[in-house]
Amino acid sequence: MRRKWKKAQPKDEGKKIVANREIRVPEVFLIDENGEQIGNISTYDALKMAQEADLDLVLVNPKPEVPIAKITDLGQMKYENEKKAHKQKMQQKKVDIKVVRLSVRISVHDFEFRLNQASKFLEKGNKLKIELVLKGRERQHSDKGGETITKFIEELKKNEKLAIDIEQPLTKMGGRFTIILLNRK
Repeated sequence: MRRKWKKAQPKDEGKKIVANREIRVPEVFLIDENGEQIGNISTYDALKMAQEADLDLVLVNPKPEVPIAKITDLGQMKYENEKKAHKQKMQQKKVDIKVVRLSVRISVHDFEFRLNQASKFLEKGNKLKIELVLKGRERQHSDKGGETITKFIEELKKNEKLAIDIEQPLTKMGGRFTIILLNRK
């Protein structure tokens, strides 16, 4: 049987810039290359003015009753928009949710190790999800699971570097306890 391969579709880059002959409205509110407002003018006359200045007529805001157009260099405008978008993307802070899994019968050393890991995650600015899965006969003593998580959170709150806040309260679904914490400092 023969497989059909689809060609990869190009990614849509958001808003498409409408410029020059692509502008299909009869009248625009024109802003010239110096930033001065000329006012309502026919699109044909605005295109002539842009060609005389050896620049492009770009539709800045197509939404109002009379769309706003500007005489500018299209390549420069695209470059500045890309530069601005890249700068915004770099300034965004990505917050990860790190997971720490506990059990009801956790040893002291493992408990301390997970406590250290959790405090490191919170200090870095990540959110922390604490999970506790009850297995087998542990499900009949689900109150022990809640106690273990409460004890873990109390130990975390003893750290002076952390100001722990509960984003999602303790929930129990089947044999699984979960809670999401974050550091407010």
